Order: sequence, then C-alpha cells, then structure tokens
Amino acid sequence: MDQPLYPPVGMEAGRKRRELTPKPLEAFKAFSAAVFADGALPAKTKELVAVAVAHVTQCPYCIRGHTKSALRAGATEQEIMEAIWVATEMRAGAAYAHSALAIDVMQHAHGS
Repeated sequence: MDQPLYPPVGMEAGRKRRELTPKPLEAFKAFSAAVFADGALPAKTKELVAVAVAHVTQCPYCIRGHTKSALRAGATEQEIMEAIWVATEMRAGAAYAHSALAIDVMQHAHGS
C-alpha cells in the first residue's frame, strides 16, 4: 500500500495536536499571528518572505500554506515566483560561497 510521503493535514491531525499539547499550540498560534501581522513590513511582504524561506527549508506544508496566504494577502503569481527565485539564488549562492571551505582544505592539503 503506497502512502504519500507528506500526508494531507486534516482535522484529525489538528485535533491530535490540540489534545497532546494545547498550551504550546495556543502560544504558537499567537506567535504566528503576531509575526505575520502588518508592522514595519506589510503582511503581503511577510508572506512573500515566508514563501521564499519555505522553499529553502523545503517544507511542503509551508510552501502550500504560505503560497495560499500570500495570494490572500494580495501577492501576484509573478511576485510569488520572483520570491522563489530569490530563494533559489540564495541557496545556490550559499553552496558557491561555501566552496571557499573546500578551496581552503585543498590549499592546505597541498602545503602539507
């Protein structure tokens, strides 16, 4: 029997979370609401940041949830895709930048 790698989040999962840890769940929901509220950055911008971060952390639930939230906050499909490209560049750029570590090891290996 094939099961999906990432099962859909349904009512049962939410009920179980509340049942097992109601206070942390309540605190997390309040924290999340405060973080994504309009502030120095508008909610739309925060959701675009979340879409980008979700792609870097590769959380499928976050990708789906924050893409929907970004659309609800007024983000366009083009803005969402551009945010994803920013995340892509940052991830690729980090891999490239960290090549300095390999170069350092190679230089020291030749010097020993």
